Amino acid sequence: MKKTRKHYTADEKVAILRRHLLDKEPISKLCDELGLQPTVFYRWQKEFFENGAAAFQTKARSPQAAEQERIAYLEKKIQRKDEVLAELMGEHIALKKELGEL
Repeated sequence: MKKTRKHYTADEKVAILRRHLLDKEPISKLCDELGLQPTVFYRWQKEFFENGAAAFQTKARSPQAAEQERIAYLEKKIQRKDEVLAELMGEHIALKKELGEL
C-alpha cells in the first residue's frame, strides 16, 4: 500500500519550526508526531533562516503605484514647461509692443 505525502503550507511549516524554536520541543518528538523525516525539518529550518531577511525588507512598490507616480511626475513636468512657455510668450509680446512691431 502506497503512503500519501502530506504537503504542508508555509504557515504550517512556520508553526512547526516555532514549536521547536520557541516552545523548545525536541525535533525527534515533532518528527514522530507529524510523520516527518528529520532531514525535511532541517531543510525547512535552513530555508527559514536563509530567507528570514525578506521579512524585514520593505515591500516593493506595485507596478500600478510606480506607474501612477511616474504619471504624476510627468504631469508636473508638463505643467512647469507650460508655465515657462507662457512666461516667454508674454515677454516676447511685450518686446514686440515695445519695439512697435505690433
